[in-house]
Amino acid sequence: MSVPVLDTSTPVLWIDELSRTSASGFWAKLESANPGGGMKDRAALHMIGRALERGDLRPDGHVVESTSGTLGLGLALAGIAHGIPVTLVTDPGLEPIIQRMLRAYGATVDVVDRPHPAGGWQEARRQRVAELLAVLPGAYCPDQYGNPDNVAAYAPLAHELAAQLGHVDVLVCAVGTGGHSAGVSSVLRQHFPALRLAGVDTIGSTIFGQPARTRLMRGLGSSIFPRNVDYSAFDQVHWVNPGEAVWACRALASRHYASGGWSVGAVALVASWLARTSPPGTRIAAVFPDGPQRYFDTVFSDEYCAAHGLLGVVPAADPAEMSSLGEREVFSWTMCRSVVDPLAVTA
Repeated sequence: MSVPVLDTSTPVLWIDELSRTSASGFWAKLESANPGGGMKDRAALHMIGRALERGDLRPDGHVVESTSGTLGLGLALAGIAHGIPVTLVTDPGLEPIIQRMLRAYGATVDVVDRPHPAGGWQEARRQRVAELLAVLPGAYCPDQYGNPDNVAAYAPLAHELAAQLGHVDVLVCAVGTGGHSAGVSSVLRQHFPALRLAGVDTIGSTIFGQPARTRLMRGLGSSIFPRNVDYSAFDQVHWVNPGEAVWACRALASRHYASGGWSVGAVALVASWLARTSPPGTRIAAVFPDGPQRYFDTVFSDEYCAAHGLLGVVPAADPAEMSSLGEREVFSWTMCRSVVDPLAVTA
């Protein structure tokens, strides 16, 4: 069976600064152009390919993984490519369209029915994965949160950006598993040693030391500490709330047609601010992880947004700022320029 090779030219698009108070802007890397509609096609195909090469996954094995959606689509693609069954553990927050497409692609979808009392839905999914690994013959979990192959998968994306833009001063990435922020920034710094990295997280995420809360936004943030997050790589981190991300997603859609979901909105808000406040000539690249299609009943649904108090939210002109990660709990767009590993601080 032939294995698909990703088109190594997902496009970049110039995005005008969203507040329209300056002539600045940034370049968006449109990862929705990948076959499965998102950047995690790269990670899924690379992790499964490397596991087969090493023998960690047998050709007659079974892939089992936790997903909030996008990686699941990539793993379904990898399963088709290699003829290997895939079981994806998710939770009730997964959009119906993604559940239906995963099943259409031949994956088995296993939905946990209650959150873990401390780790929420994410930890509940991880525990269910462990149960399945114990009973499914030849089962293998790629462990997106701690697998270095997840990081390595994004080297081609970095090389593409270098070739497409010629120079990058600032890279803006959402942070979930930590894979693409670590993988793209490390390779781009080989091209451009002075590159600065801005991470974008959601409120209620523990990655950068905030308390774990129930989160509306999927695709970024975490209720655990993923081992792939390279804290030393970040020059600053921003937290964005769901209403602010919705505003940015809808502004992108109406002005540029290119839009996406929670991660895209949060990243665009931060990249736009950096474009507006950086010295003239600063070249900013922002990774847009996916497109808008799966968010028709959340981000782009007036009924959903109204029910969650997300309509009419207009982000502040500038983020609030903290001097250290644990200074206070944040509930709206906030940044910190001092990024450290929260576990190292509390150890």
